[in-house]
Amino acid sequence: MTHTVKRTLAMLFVAVFGSALLYNCEPEADSLGEQLFVDGAAEGNVISYPLIAYNVNNNDSIRSDAGRLISQVTGTGTTSSLAVLGAFSEGQFGMQKASFLTQLRMSTDNFNFGTTPKVDSVVLVMKPYVASAADSIITRPLKEENILIGTENVAVSTEIKTYPTDFTFKYGKTKLGTGGSHTLLHINVDEITTFMDSNIDAFRYSNPSVSIGQSLGSGILEGRVTAKTITKKSDNTNVFTSEPGLRIRLNKDFFQTKILDKNGKPELMDAANFTRYFKGIKLSVTDTDGYLLQLSPDNMEIVMYYTNEKNDNGTITRPQSTFKFSLSGNVGNARLGQYEYDRTSSAWGIARNSINPTTGDKKLYLQGMGGPSVRVKIPDQTINDLKTLYVTKKAAIVSARIRIYTDEVVWKNNYKRIDNNFTLLPLTKDEKTNLEVPKDFLTDTSVGFNWIRSYDLDKNPSYYEFTVTKTVKDIVEQAADGTTKENKPLLLNMGKFILSDGTKRLGYRFTERAFATERGVFVGSDENNPEKRIQLKIIYGTKK
Repeated sequence: MTHTVKRTLAMLFVAVFGSALLYNCEPEADSLGEQLFVDGAAEGNVISYPLIAYNVNNNDSIRSDAGRLISQVTGTGTTSSLAVLGAFSEGQFGMQKASFLTQLRMSTDNFNFGTTPKVDSVVLVMKPYVASAADSIITRPLKEENILIGTENVAVSTEIKTYPTDFTFKYGKTKLGTGGSHTLLHINVDEITTFMDSNIDAFRYSNPSVSIGQSLGSGILEGRVTAKTITKKSDNTNVFTSEPGLRIRLNKDFFQTKILDKNGKPELMDAANFTRYFKGIKLSVTDTDGYLLQLSPDNMEIVMYYTNEKNDNGTITRPQSTFKFSLSGNVGNARLGQYEYDRTSSAWGIARNSINPTTGDKKLYLQGMGGPSVRVKIPDQTINDLKTLYVTKKAAIVSARIRIYTDEVVWKNNYKRIDNNFTLLPLTKDEKTNLEVPKDFLTDTSVGFNWIRSYDLDKNPSYYEFTVTKTVKDIVEQAADGTTKENKPLLLNMGKFILSDGTKRLGYRFTERAFATERGVFVGSDENNPEKRIQLKIIYGTKK
């Protein structure tokens, strides 16, 4: 530690005593300026200060519309999204259930389905993320069979591969042996009869009131999905191929009445008419305990197989065709994550009734998808002490970090270790509402440094550190005009920032919080646990 501190201080004194402004947010500085420590030229100190941290009750509500479900943006502006489906119950946060509401669009507006079209079948195709390791994929023996293609009986070979769904996108009871049915998701598909108007708040937040119409179908996701290839034996051409996914059979009579019987009618003319006529679908689970699954709604589609009458020189045939309905957000579909909670008898359900913003809470609760946040405040006395050091001892802050430990007892429940999936933002009072809200990045974040690190995630407890070096320096050290920055409270949330083109943060408002399934319990402002309580770790230096 002494070596690290000395190397870090060396970087600072090049700036402070060499009249060159050099700011480093990392504690592992290089050896530039090491000569300042030769023969004891400078002294370094490490000191910890307690912080005031308390829980924020978000009333189990969050913006979860299409713009908040974006998970990444490419350099060309194309977006990818994540939705959450499932349910999970445990003692700290209670029961959480996630559903997904979405509009759908016809792949071709005002499409002509031909003469007397009739639905054969309809399926909803879901494509969860799957593990790609070769040793996890099971290939069944080829099945030799005859199938009906049009009016012809054709000999084919059918190959089926089974893929396990990717554990990375699951949270909760996901393993066999943890409750049997907990590894299953029982999925329902229902018609929505309320127009999803994304211009009103009712369809921006995660707790909307939505009317449900007909039940369209149901299926079971067993933790694995299949891919199928059907090949003609006569010439080895593919008759049918499907990517790994779950295919849920839907009510074909509904689509006959809703779609094909409206062939050529105004309801199918364009997207504006269609989304008011067929208002959308809801995906939900019947479970109340199991796991939460993140999946891409942009990869979902509804495929309708139908036949229509054709007259070829007096010969009447009914060839089969397919028509797809897109659920992608890139074509303008309104969508929403709908989240329900039951906090009864949970630790957070009790703790939220006694939040202490004055001296802080002993335990801190963080949860994505509308769950609680945490506010952190550096006490004014700590700022005054640092200012005194700065003035009287010419002390310069080399590193400032907020350290937060996981709760050792709660973490024994095998919470999933989360690798830097957080945001930390300064709060500014809004002049119109008089509320403290985020309005920009933390200074340390905006300058592009590695502002967050995790430690000992394989141990209990583990801890995280958030770099606030420049933020604290700006508060403590006077600028050339004699001014200092305001000591603003900070807001800690679950869910990291969204990146554009994989490198640049899209903006301080754009985070994964609306679909972050993780949660955690941390040590707060607990005076009985001084070593593990949330704290500000300062490294500062003085010159002899």
